[in-house]
Amino acid sequence: MEIIILLFTIGLLLLALEVMIPGGILGIGGGILLFTGCILSFVTLGTTEGIIAICITIVAAIIIFYIQFKILPNTRMGRQFFLSREIKGSSSNFKESSRDLIGKIATSVTVLSPSGVVLISGKQYQAMSESGQIPKDTELEVISANSFQLTVRTKK
Repeated sequence: MEIIILLFTIGLLLLALEVMIPGGILGIGGGILLFTGCILSFVTLGTTEGIIAICITIVAAIIIFYIQFKILPNTRMGRQFFLSREIKGSSSNFKESSRDLIGKIATSVTVLSPSGVVLISGKQYQAMSESGQIPKDTELEVISANSFQLTVRTKK
């Protein structure tokens, strides 16, 4: 009886931890432990107790999932585990227009360490510093461009 309770407890704990440590391994392990506990309930305790164990497992899993997905995201700790906003943006190929950017003056929007974001004529681009770290709000010069990223250095 103790091993069955231990299997259920560890299984439910692993299901609860799956939200905090994603990847599926803990959830799969928890499911296997719960399934094993249900099988052992049938084998050692009988059919009625096995059915009761399955019902308790289902109810406990529903309660855990409700807490994880309805209550936890609204707590201070839970906000660290769930995305709160959508990331918008896309990557695009500069192609021919990248050559037009060479020689232009840019301003670093973020720290370039060695890569970051620069602003050229009101438009943001991904850029990489020629050498070293460049602080935010530094005036830069575009020295080269490939299909997806500019290379910049501090303006002389």
